[in-house]
Amino acid sequence: MSDAANKVSVSVHFAKAILKHCLEAGIDTQALLRGQRIPPRLLHEPQARISVQQVADLQTSAMQALGDESLGYANRAVPLGTWDMMCHAVITAQTLGQALHRYCRFFELMGGGMQLELSLEGDAAKVKLASHASAHGAYFSELCLLNTHRFTCWLVQEELPLREVHFQHPPSTRAADYRLMFMGNPVSFEQEDACLIFGASLLEKPVMQTPESLRRYLIHPVLTMLTTSYDFSWTARVRAQLRQNLLFMPELTDVAAALELHPQTLRRRLAAEGNTFKQIKSDIRRDTALHFLGKRALSVEEVAHRAGFSEASAFIRAFKGWTGLTPYAYRKGL
Repeated sequence: MSDAANKVSVSVHFAKAILKHCLEAGIDTQALLRGQRIPPRLLHEPQARISVQQVADLQTSAMQALGDESLGYANRAVPLGTWDMMCHAVITAQTLGQALHRYCRFFELMGGGMQLELSLEGDAAKVKLASHASAHGAYFSELCLLNTHRFTCWLVQEELPLREVHFQHPPSTRAADYRLMFMGNPVSFEQEDACLIFGASLLEKPVMQTPESLRRYLIHPVLTMLTTSYDFSWTARVRAQLRQNLLFMPELTDVAAALELHPQTLRRRLAAEGNTFKQIKSDIRRDTALHFLGKRALSVEEVAHRAGFSEASAFIRAFKGWTGLTPYAYRKGL
């Protein structure tokens, strides 16, 4: 996984959802948060963000503490090791279609709430979460569909384009965070069911992973799924250009020229992905700052410089706007 992937951040909403059932189980959530270098007070700041790597590590720690891979959302605990066994059942499939049939069948036999159904409707394939499973809560639906999409991408070693992602519940955080978690694919809420919809032809894609590569994947499956990128979106290409020099970030016209596009064409393509050039620049600086603030050997001034700010005062103002905290207060909580 790339260093850049580990610097991507998401809303603290995901941390709150992961920990939702830990308190009632008598688990010290502050200790879990500090174990992943997440200041506990961030959970009370709606605009706060944490890295994708922190989300992955927190989710794994919470599952282990609860002894439940559903994080307390299912009607009964899903024993630790269930996901590992599913992977072994699926890994010898020849095609994605065969793998998804085994995947859905495995969870049907296991019970516990993660009931998924694969169906074909014309040229579209749908993986739908059963209605009784959707009743376990918004985050459970999000987790089931996210794991399904990310796991299938890993199996075929490429980003699988989705026509649509549907959820029955309203969004709990900004739309951009859901698009990020689903690799830039369109996400809609308050729909009839919770499902992934994609082209049926994708079911013919060969499974590229092997029992040998599965052993490496199972060292930290959540982290592998969340940080391995197969993204060739225009947003990803712009991010790659901007990351080359954070202090002297190129302007839109320069990036468009490097990508051999007219600036207006690049604007339109970013807009189609729900993004703007200005927002991408801001997001890169924010995520870089969050990454380096965890390294105590660096002063706040040095973090500001690495995040592309020529003055620490401008960085402090921007950081407070991003998270609700000053960089000093954020670091103190680590």
